[in-house]
Parts: sequence; structure tokens; C-alpha cells
Amino acid sequence: MSNHVHAEYAPLFTPGSARRKELDEVLSRYPTKMAALLPALWMVQHDHGWVSDEGMAEVAGVLDLTPAYVKGVVTFYTMYHQHPVGKHFIQVCTTSPCNVCGAEAVVDSLLRHTGCLELGQTSPDGKYTVIEVECLGACGFATPIMINEDFIESVTPENVPQILGALE
Repeated sequence: MSNHVHAEYAPLFTPGSARRKELDEVLSRYPTKMAALLPALWMVQHDHGWVSDEGMAEVAGVLDLTPAYVKGVVTFYTMYHQHPVGKHFIQVCTTSPCNVCGAEAVVDSLLRHTGCLELGQTSPDGKYTVIEVECLGACGFATPIMINEDFIESVTPENVPQILGALE
């Protein structure tokens, strides 16, 4: 879990708001409101850093879906954060081919250099959250990581400080 404190949820899709206008534009491209669920969740995550129960309820209301349906989608997809995460969300591929190439050492280096105490926790300064993922689809470039939406190939324990330094 994260060290972040949960602030009160500020609705995004109020009538006339910029996000509501953006959602209306997205809705115009789809035959049903349900089809805009993933983009609406991305908007919530982008603006709040994660998708809280309040965010799921707001999306459910604006798209005429049940909160349970929206929660089912959020819990199915690993790309949605269900708790606050650091400014730099780091995913490390630890599937068998990457493990053979040293993924565990990359994880250890990331945890050490970010100050995260363990996988899934956010660093005390709120900058980093490091998790393992099953596959980033780059077995030929082990060990791959993703930092937010940026994909980095051939990461080694030795180049972790340089990668993190470039984020500052």
C-alpha cells in the first residue's frame, strides 16, 4: 500500500467542467456509454493518481453503469491503481526469461535506490512505487521496466541510479 494520505475526492465530470466536455467528446465516438468506461477511468486516474471507490462511483453514475460493474473492470485491469501510488510508478518484468537475466537484482536495486521498503509500497518522499509485473512483452531486451508510460529496455542494477536520476 501507499504512504499517501487519501484526500477528499473532487468530482471530475460536473456539468460544464473541462473533463465533462472531454468525456462528452469521447462519448460521441462510441455507440454506448459503456464503451467509454476505460477512457473515463483513465481520466480519473490521470487527475487523482489512482481510482478510488468514489471515482468508480462517479464514473458509474455518469455512464449509467452499476458501481459493481465499474469495480469489476478496475480490479480486472492491472493498469488501474486502486490505491495512491508514487509520482513515478515503476513496473519491473519478473517473468522467467527476465528473471534468468537478472530481474530480481534490478528489483532489489530499484527498492534500494528509491527508498521503497518493499514491492507495492510508496517511498517515504512519495516519489516512487515499485511493483513486479508478469510480462512487459520485451523478453529480448531483459530486464524491461515501465516508469509511468515510459518503457525502458535492458535495465541492469548498475544503471538504475542513472535512470532514476533522469526523473528528477
